[in-house]
Amino acid sequence: MRMSFKTGFSFGLTSGVITTLGLMVGLHAGTQSRPVVLGGILTIAVADAMSDALGIHIAEESRNHGNTNEIWESTFATFLAKFTISGTFALPVLVLPLDVAMRVSLLWGFALLSGLSYLLARAQQVPAWKVIGEHVVIGLCVVAITHYLGAWVQVTFG
Repeated sequence: MRMSFKTGFSFGLTSGVITTLGLMVGLHAGTQSRPVVLGGILTIAVADAMSDALGIHIAEESRNHGNTNEIWESTFATFLAKFTISGTFALPVLVLPLDVAMRVSLLWGFALLSGLSYLLARAQQVPAWKVIGEHVVIGLCVVAITHYLGAWVQVTFG
């Protein structure tokens, strides 16, 4: 796989998982509302995917390596990965009770993150448990912080 696609895919997948789970958990803790959580997922899938793609695009341009095709490949790969991964979290919310959907989404998200981390560790020839552990701990921190932030918003302003 070309490096530009790897860059976009790995960034989009990671951002899709972490951002979507963080938003879902925070909105769920603050509202307990399926429409609000679903609206958040769809917003992330579109607006944040476009924002991340533009961010990768500008970051790649700032490296000034001059290959326009690779810059656009990273841009599109980021958008497609983020949009697709974020969108997958809508399915459980649509078909399952919201509390169950949240648990399924957490398992799905951490499975995706762990799978990507495993592949990265193999490519770098480092122990997989270290890379997986590092990435999962960061993800868990995001989930915990956004949960408590959503609950605080509910108590303070709800």
